[in-house]
Amino acid sequence: MTVRSIASAPLRNTFGVDARAGRLIETDDANDLPALFAGELAGASPLVVGGGSNLLIVENPALALALTASTIRVVAEHDDHAIVRADAGTEWHAFVLWTLEHGFAGLENLSLIPGTVGAAPIQNIGAYGVEVGERIHAVEVFERATGTFHRFDAAACAFAYRDSVFKHDLDRYLITAVEFALPHAASLAPSALKLDYAGIRDELAAMGVDAPDPRTVAEAVIGLRRRKLPDPAVVGNAGSFFKNPIVPLAQAEALLAEHPQLPVFRGAGDDSRKLSAAWLIDACGWKGRRSDTGSGDAGVSEQHALVLVNHGRASGAELLDLARRIADDVQSRFGVAIEPEPRLIGAHW
Repeated sequence: MTVRSIASAPLRNTFGVDARAGRLIETDDANDLPALFAGELAGASPLVVGGGSNLLIVENPALALALTASTIRVVAEHDDHAIVRADAGTEWHAFVLWTLEHGFAGLENLSLIPGTVGAAPIQNIGAYGVEVGERIHAVEVFERATGTFHRFDAAACAFAYRDSVFKHDLDRYLITAVEFALPHAASLAPSALKLDYAGIRDELAAMGVDAPDPRTVAEAVIGLRRRKLPDPAVVGNAGSFFKNPIVPLAQAEALLAEHPQLPVFRGAGDDSRKLSAAWLIDACGWKGRRSDTGSGDAGVSEQHALVLVNHGRASGAELLDLARRIADDVQSRFGVAIEPEPRLIGAHW
């Protein structure tokens, strides 16, 4: 029996919000999906949950679905790289460590990101200068309405900054597995490592590493994340809550003239720039603050202005209210709109 149905089931979410599904269905075999959606899930739109690291649950869903299969295997070997397939239920950081242990590179900068492999393509997770879409070979999906399986190559996924084709139609496709094209670490040129983002070189120097490899880069990223970001096991959070806004070049130049300290990066092209949402939020005085409404347990991390935290009793509604107040302040002071990264359940931005 690969399917379990659980009534009034607690839902995992790294925010630590007290959330339950009216019913949770779990399966460890994607081949169960056609029968499920032709039977007890016919016409339903269950919330698909993984590690709950990209969710803010404002209202409890009536129905949730979890894919728990977590097999990892090499499906093809080439001279300079391999194709590695992981089931959607695989824990992301465990998968990154598996690739490093088996001599593969390419995902080291994405170490310690919470969540599952199946969630990674949806918002094209990224950190320290790397986006997962750069390494994805193909995504396997189940189309709910037709009851059929499909395979998207990387181009068909339409990856962009924190975006993909899957993010725009969350109720259409259910990701069942992901294939990654990963270079062999032993043949990787040192220049192929991504080291020029957010202190990685300084961290490696502090570690005494003169000749970095994928493993030591992963160790540096893990060290940086543990210092800069709160641990969800200690204080509830979903990592970076806001996306870095992308604005027209002229607007960025005007802001930079008025605020020379504002970090500005190249956007999708020469005519746009990406701004640091953390700097904008910090400049509005929100870093380390708690909400003065509700339980008072919704707040902004003292470690990083992008991270909203639940100090214990905050509800999803309280966290959303705080996020909206922060965004309103940034809009009012800088004329820049910031948007959330996590998916809002039971509410709209």
